[in-house]
Parts: sequence; structure tokens; C-alpha cells
Amino acid sequence: MEEPKPGGAGEERRPDSEWDSSQAPLAPQPERGATGSTMRPDQGPGQATPLAGIGAEAYHPGVSVPTSLAIRSFADRSEALAHCIRRAGEAPRLLAFDDTVGCPIETLLAALEWTRVVGILPDDDLLHAGRLTADTAAAVVERRDEAGRRWIFLGPRLEVPVLDPYEGEVLLDEPGVRAIAFAERAHALAHFLRATLGAGSMIAQLGRRAPEMRHVRRWLGPIVHELDGPRRWVAGWFAVASGGALFVADEEDDTKYRYIEVGTEP
Repeated sequence: MEEPKPGGAGEERRPDSEWDSSQAPLAPQPERGATGSTMRPDQGPGQATPLAGIGAEAYHPGVSVPTSLAIRSFADRSEALAHCIRRAGEAPRLLAFDDTVGCPIETLLAALEWTRVVGILPDDDLLHAGRLTADTAAAVVERRDEAGRRWIFLGPRLEVPVLDPYEGEVLLDEPGVRAIAFAERAHALAHFLRATLGAGSMIAQLGRRAPEMRHVRRWLGPIVHELDGPRRWVAGWFAVASGGALFVADEEDDTKYRYIEVGTEP
């Protein structure tokens, strides 16, 4: 079933008022160069940036390149989060467990790619929670297989007896990594939070379902490529035809939020 498109019927796709004062409104049909690149609103013809250079084509072969781009900056946290959720509409979304901390993204794209290549997180999985640091990674995904619908925790093996879940079935137990299947989402998320303490985590919230890994991989590449500097991921939504994400600056003296949306809609 095709997921609902973000925004209401009377909402402009990219109203001029949404852009920074330093940016010009994006034309409905982005200008393309010989290599199929798409320019950002603040770039001239000689500064074209390949919109999918590290995104859709590189991390998810065979999908179309995003043709629309919207960027907006906010100084107010509540206004930034409200705009992101409003743009998501009914699309599945992920929100930071602590939006003042967010999720680091330095190795995010590489992690999304290798987990697809080795088959740990197939495209059909639904991402309910995730945490990524320079040293470790953990996730909870919803998966349907011969055993039915299960929620699987994938993360580091912790030598702590209290974290040995009695509700789950251990699928993999190797040095440094463990996979545990749960029959209930609440049990899987509880184990995830016990193992990670929630710091730097993204959790599927305020939506009817979690986003599919294929859509997360498809849109996060082009989105991250448009960042203007080191930032941490605060919120995001991922649908079939578009996706958007909100980031906060990584520097303490910079509190500005940056919202980026890409898609294939005109």
C-alpha cells in the first residue's frame, strides 16, 4: 500500500517564505548539468552539487534520483520540530530519544550500506529504534518471516546478567554482537533502552508504523549530502516518494536547526 504523501492538500510544496533569507526559492524543475546533478538554491551554474552523489544511487542502486529539494533553518527548537512533524503528515517518522543530544551521523551512511550488503538489515525491515556511535551500533527492527512478525534487537553483546532478557529468543550470540527476537515491540524496545540507555538513539514514535529500511536508505543519503557542517540528527520521516530530516548544530554556540526535504515529486 502506498504511503500517504506529506502535507495537506492546500499546502504549497516549497513556498518562498520557507527559505532562508540568504537563499532563493527553488524552481519547480531543478537545473541539471551534464552529469545529472541538481543545484542547491544557493548555488550558481558553476557550483552544481550531485544531489545523489552519496545517496540514492550510491547506497541504493536502481532507484530514481531525487528531483526536489527544500531547505529551511530555524532558531527555535519547538518551531523546528513542529515543522518537521507537520511535513511528515502520516508518513512513518523517527524522533531522537533526547532531541537536545540527537544522533551522530559521521558513520551513518556507511552503516546503512554495509548492513544491507551483508544482509543484517534487509530493505523490507521496519526500523523501530537505532543508535550509532563511533564504536558501537544497535537497532530494533520489525521483521516478517516464516515465524510470523517479530521484533529483533541487534547490538553489542553485554556481559551484564541483568540484561539477559527472558522474554526473547537468542538468534545470534557471538563475541561483540547479539541478536534477540521478541514477540512484543515493547519488550524489544525495553531491552534496547536497557542496553543503550537511550543516549543518541532514534525511535519510531508518533506514527502508525515504523519506516522501511529501503526508504531510510534512499532518502538519508541525499539529505545528509546537503548539510552545511557537522550536525546531529534530531527527527526524520521517510515515505515512498519523499523524505525529510531535522538536524541541530554540533557546536554549542550554534543552536540553529536545519530541516532538509528531498523527493521525486514536482
